[in-house]
Amino acid sequence: MSDGIAIRFARVDDLDFAHQDGYISDEMVKRKIELYAALNPDRIEEIVIAEWNGKRVGYVRLEYLWSVVPYIALIRVLPEYRQQGIGKALLRFIKTFLRDTGHEALYSSSQADEPEPQAWHRYMGFEECGFIVGINEGVGEVFFRKSLR
Repeated sequence: MSDGIAIRFARVDDLDFAHQDGYISDEMVKRKIELYAALNPDRIEEIVIAEWNGKRVGYVRLEYLWSVVPYIALIRVLPEYRQQGIGKALLRFIKTFLRDTGHEALYSSSQADEPEPQAWHRYMGFEECGFIVGINEGVGEVFFRKSLR
C-alpha cells in the first residue's frame, strides 16, 4: 500500500497489540487465539492490523451480531499516527473483505457523548441508524450503518 501503510489480517502474534485497549477480557483473547490458531493462525479475520513502515500502529476488531451481521467493535489508531489515512485504509480493507464474502452492510456505534467518533463515522460514509439508551453507565449509544455496495 502507498505511503508506508500496510493493512492485513492479524496473526496470533498480533493479539497482544490488538488487546491493549482492555475492552475485552484476557479470557476472550485467549479463546480467540485458541479458535483461530486451530483454524488458521495466519488469518484471524476478526482483527485487522495496520502497519506503518513495518510498525503496528492501529487495528480494527470486528464482531458479528447474531453471528451474521458485521460490526466494528473497536477501531484504534495510535495517537501519533492519527490523521494519516490509517483509519480510512483499515475501513477500505474491511469493506473489500466483507463485500467479497457476501455482506451488504457494516455496522458500528459510538457513545452519544462522543462527537469526534460520530463525526468520523459520518465522514467515512456511515449513516445513523439507531440509538440505544440505558447502556454505558447511562450514556446512550448511537448506531451507524455503511452500505458495502
